[in-house]
Amino acid sequence: MTMSTEASAAPRLDEGQFAELVHTIREADSVELKLTVADDQRRSAVAALGMDPLDAQIRQVFFFDTPSLDLDARGVVVRARRVQNKGDDSVVKLRPVVPSHLDEALRASPGFGVEVDAMPGGFVCSASLKHAHKRASVRTVINEELALGGLFSKHQRRLFDEYSGGLDLDELEVLGPIFVLKLKFSPEGYDRKLVAELWLYPDSSTILELSTKCAPADAFQVAAETRAFLTERGIDLSGEQQTKTRKALEFFAKRLRAGVEQ
Repeated sequence: MTMSTEASAAPRLDEGQFAELVHTIREADSVELKLTVADDQRRSAVAALGMDPLDAQIRQVFFFDTPSLDLDARGVVVRARRVQNKGDDSVVKLRPVVPSHLDEALRASPGFGVEVDAMPGGFVCSASLKHAHKRASVRTVINEELALGGLFSKHQRRLFDEYSGGLDLDELEVLGPIFVLKLKFSPEGYDRKLVAELWLYPDSSTILELSTKCAPADAFQVAAETRAFLTERGIDLSGEQQTKTRKALEFFAKRLRAGVEQ
């Protein structure tokens, strides 16, 4: 997805960035190729890829930070999520990271993974420690304003304490929720699964992202095949790329600050 085509000139990495990407991918556990679909192309993209919105899974996502986004400034993202017919989970994410700089014991922890997100013209490497809840708890914690720490495992809390710069997990503000429609599908003519996520923000704005995951060794082959497939179906790879999490954090942090000022 990061290479240009005659039909759509996607932004390209310079020589130094490409070398860094190759090195980082070699040290990652997985690669996710992502593309934000431009607003004026969504309807045609949905039709071209044969997506059925009624097959989508509903998700409710909550982020936690300060009104000034102090965690985000330190490269830490804290999130909890409710997933339709699946249950709740939580994650503590570090972004960006250099895989070789991570502690070996941490990398061996259950639920921990290092992933490269690659999109036209750029990439970022992140490390995530995930925890699946045995019973639904996110709704209870949020609605009853219980301690946020109860949503995270002891290993997640330890990771948070190490990178949060002294912030108290239980004192963070709730940023959200964001409703997400997630669709996994196999479009005709494409040998892999694609994932479409539509993020619905409270101001009625939306972001539609297409993605596919692969092993690091397959990343460039899958990127070339995916780029060709999307281009053949008239999907523009050269549009401005948006970050779902970034938009959510900034939206809700601004709302929190406005509330404090009032």
